[in-house]
Amino acid sequence: MEMAEERKVPVSLQELSDLAKEVDEIAKLLESSKLRERLREIKEKLSDPLLWKEDPIKFNQLLREEKKIERVLNSYQKLKDSLEALRETYELMYDDVSIIDDWMEEYRELQENLKRLKVEMLLNEEFDSNDAILMIHAGTGGTDAQDWAEMLMRMYVNWATKRKFKVKITDYQPGGEAGIKSAVLLIEGENAYGLLKGEAGTHRLVRLSPFNANHKRQTSFALVEVIPKIDDEIKIELKPSELKIETFKAGGHGGQHVNKNETAVRVTHLPTGITVVCSNERSQHQNKEIALRILKSRLFQLERKKKEEQIRKLKGYNKPTWGNQIRNYVLHPYKLVKDLRTGWQTSNVQAVLDGEIDDFIYQWLFWRRVSKSRGTEEFLKKEELRN
Repeated sequence: MEMAEERKVPVSLQELSDLAKEVDEIAKLLESSKLRERLREIKEKLSDPLLWKEDPIKFNQLLREEKKIERVLNSYQKLKDSLEALRETYELMYDDVSIIDDWMEEYRELQENLKRLKVEMLLNEEFDSNDAILMIHAGTGGTDAQDWAEMLMRMYVNWATKRKFKVKITDYQPGGEAGIKSAVLLIEGENAYGLLKGEAGTHRLVRLSPFNANHKRQTSFALVEVIPKIDDEIKIELKPSELKIETFKAGGHGGQHVNKNETAVRVTHLPTGITVVCSNERSQHQNKEIALRILKSRLFQLERKKKEEQIRKLKGYNKPTWGNQIRNYVLHPYKLVKDLRTGWQTSNVQAVLDGEIDDFIYQWLFWRRVSKSRGTEEFLKKEELRN
């Protein structure tokens, strides 16, 4: 009886078979033959020595596409190899229990890599591979809301750091007693925008207020905006006559070495009223350069949102809901974080606030793919009825 217990394997053949089916489904979605053909075309174009000189923007776009296709194909090949190795060694666990731990480690790694590849394949929209500009604004709730905004900033910084992304806090407006009024983060990393774009919206916190004398329950709100960082891929003309550029002494977050000189830069785009502040870098020139890049990205996003709204109106869709409440974080009277779009939730609130938000990001990407497919089907049905 004791011997049989030792030889019991932790994963059934059915579970391994189900995992293999998931890998097969990825193969169908991947269309690897088409990807390899596209990769061949890209390499052929990149081999043209005149391309970089005549069209450097196109050259860089092709380089990024080449890198992404190679990464996806390599990831899929590793999945296949890992699955084959697990199949070959499965029966050995019945005779040698000493390999179970190693086998299980490879099995869990395969599951995680499969999830990552699924997500990678969802990030195929324009600018998904770009760096992200993430803006956090304290909403209603006074000091509690400002503290909540800073908690969110910490959450995103931790998430990005765990992914080995670079994070720059380009603007930081401290709150009165605690927290922040607003902050702008530049998050640099592969697919940063694609992963973070679903975080845009209003985040709601419910807790016992540490700033309330009676320690009463308080509801606070903070708004998160996410836009792709646009460099030279899209031509956004910034006319000097339409810009108001001011300099001032930087203070607050980020070291006091800049406080004595006017290194911080505020750029206002007069036609739209959009204002960008950058105070993180040591030199005024660097801050101005970053501020102008962020301004270009925000102007591009503004134009894109206008076009999307026009399309939605033509198709009978509702207006965009940027800024609407997307997620609740409850610390009292119970502990729960719930995404109101996908329904995904967890009671491990502290882990989420420490930056463990991958599950929320992945669930939103899957939910959005399904929602878009259904929306397209409904639209096509309406068109058929009209015709």
